[in-house]
Amino acid sequence: MTFVPDALDRRIINTLQHGLALTQRPYADAAEALQVDEATLLARLQALLDAGILSRFGPLYQIERAGGRFVLCACHAPEDRLDAVIDAINAHPEVAHHYARSHHLNLWFVLAVQRAEDVSPALQRIGRDAGVEILPFPKEREYFVNLYLPA
Repeated sequence: MTFVPDALDRRIINTLQHGLALTQRPYADAAEALQVDEATLLARLQALLDAGILSRFGPLYQIERAGGRFVLCACHAPEDRLDAVIDAINAHPEVAHHYARSHHLNLWFVLAVQRAEDVSPALQRIGRDAGVEILPFPKEREYFVNLYLPA
């Protein structure tokens, strides 16, 4: 059965994209603003995650301020090995998420490490385990676009 978000689900998505208040009970406060109880809000969020409508729900960190790094990476995975390469890359805890694309560089992923000096060793391990050359594309400049996707 296909999950179809209803009006409340869309209101939750639209409202929470603007953030949660930093209070003692942020979910209770958000639920009150949405005119539902906290249990309903939490159940709806879990249902949206379980259905794949939301891929994740959580904070975004400025990892660089804590000494870490995010690096966009790409590789060419031969079509007949694509699934194996994806599995090998995703087996590494430093890999945040990946995207398959129709291009010579057909697999892209985000590397997240706790220290800047961890980037190179992590990429070497991932490339070795996946059997592909990993090309890093480090962030040169950050653009804040205030992304909002109405549901």
